[in-house]
Amino acid sequence: MKKTLSNLKIVYKYGKEYKSCLIYELIGSIFGIIINIVLPIITAYQLVYLTNNKWYQLIIMTVIVLGLNFISTLKTVLIRKNTQKFTVGISEKLQKLLGSEILKISQTDLDSKSTGVFVQRMTSDVEDLSYIFTIGFGRLVGIISSIGVFISVLIINRFVFIYYIFVTVILTKIHLLKSKKYIIKDKQRRKQQEVVTGLTTELVRGTRDIKMLNAKDSFLKVLNNNIKNKNKLNIDMRNIDIFYNFIIENLTGIFECLLILLFIYLVYTNNLSVPMAVALYSYRSKVMSNFMENISMLIDEVNGFNLSFERVFSILNNKIFEKEKFGKKTLNKINGDFEFNDVVFSYDNSNIVLNKMNFKVKANETVAFVGKSGSGKTTIFNLLCKMYNVNSGSITIDNININELDEDSIRGNITIISQNPYIFNMSFIDNMKLVKEDVTIEEVKEACTLACLSDYIESLPNKYDTIVGEGGVNLSGGQRQRLAIARALIQKNEIILFDEATSALDNETQSEIKMAIDNLKGEYTILIVAHRLSTVIDSDKIFVVDNGCIVDSGTHKELLNRCEVYKNLYNKDLKI
Repeated sequence: MKKTLSNLKIVYKYGKEYKSCLIYELIGSIFGIIINIVLPIITAYQLVYLTNNKWYQLIIMTVIVLGLNFISTLKTVLIRKNTQKFTVGISEKLQKLLGSEILKISQTDLDSKSTGVFVQRMTSDVEDLSYIFTIGFGRLVGIISSIGVFISVLIINRFVFIYYIFVTVILTKIHLLKSKKYIIKDKQRRKQQEVVTGLTTELVRGTRDIKMLNAKDSFLKVLNNNIKNKNKLNIDMRNIDIFYNFIIENLTGIFECLLILLFIYLVYTNNLSVPMAVALYSYRSKVMSNFMENISMLIDEVNGFNLSFERVFSILNNKIFEKEKFGKKTLNKINGDFEFNDVVFSYDNSNIVLNKMNFKVKANETVAFVGKSGSGKTTIFNLLCKMYNVNSGSITIDNININELDEDSIRGNITIISQNPYIFNMSFIDNMKLVKEDVTIEEVKEACTLACLSDYIESLPNKYDTIVGEGGVNLSGGQRQRLAIARALIQKNEIILFDEATSALDNETQSEIKMAIDNLKGEYTILIVAHRLSTVIDSDKIFVVDNGCIVDSGTHKELLNRCEVYKNLYNKDLKI
């Protein structure tokens, strides 16, 4: 109980601005409680006036009933309008915060988790958190209403009150047992749903590769098995419902029959009048069914709320997922000098990728990193952008340790064009606006021209307003990379990283991109990772990477004369 109240206070803070909605909901609920208690008694008096031919009093009571029904309908509208506003408001706020916090999670944790983990927590779990203030509150109101009914029954007849208490205790215990088993299965189901959501996301995003690899059957087998496991848990939960509901419904039928016998006895012994017996019988569903159902459902809501709270706030409060850490120093405009000093790094803390790597790049230099696949070239870029933290050693930008700089100083001054850029399901121009909100069409055209993409865009009916599809599915591989290059050039940052950015381009386009890169020389610090050495032979300096170390550096001619590793790479490139 203490844990639930603490969690409620925390979640309420996110919906505090909508507290007026809860006040209106409370007012409507109070009216509802009063009406639920009063109506059966009025119905009993209607029966008395009917049997005694008191027509005037009967008409008055009927008018009162109509008035109460109108108030009840109005109350329902009031509650629904305000609960909807509160639910939407708090869900929207939490989802925005989650989106922001997910982007702060360390890349290591993101790499190790399924997409479904974050999708489920950002959607269904957030909705469950807000529902406790609406649906859960409704359950609580139902319980309070039933308690009011119990008091009314006690005032009318203590024997019926004792019987109702006895029945309620038995049925409530059965409901509590059902809830206990239900929540265990629900926890398992949510975890399995995360797996299914993640696989479904991969199915949509990876459709092209799945088809090209002829892996439809194997992928669907994995997906179907997980769907089957999730559905089995759903069935298990449903079976728990069916089993206990069967017991509860049959017991309720037996208890109602015994209640009628009790009424017959009390009326026969003059301990109860017929009209009051009718009123007390009208209360039966509120005390025998509604009361224990509301208790059971409220417990389910509370358990679900606490489970969702744990899952959502594990992200918001850094309880499970490690967040990225940055320093506090700010560099609005960097020169572009940086250095690796004895940098050691491993993605899994076992296999060393970079082993005491040392090199230095001066501002406005164009340098290249070459080496065989897996030698650690791309990792250099990942560490420079602080996507991961080094195990030991240090990286400096303008002689300042990267760990001391804030996020904007690093990523706001570095542009990376990756081998497999993610293109968003937006228009060409909107993809550009992601990196610069106030970008002009002239700037977009200039960047696209430099990236050799403008001719293609101008040939399209909607030109720069053309939607490119999720992941740039409507574009070729080369066009996706050229769009990524144009998008990066919009930023005009001091350091530009090309990570195999020309790998999907044909020779002619690659030459054009090379010319574009050459046009940037001297104004920016440019780093290039490339398999094709023909794209980097004009670099100011080339670093040769082998087994996580810089084994040599120099110009193309210098390396051909003295570095065997470079000569082997170059000769292999010529054969290709």
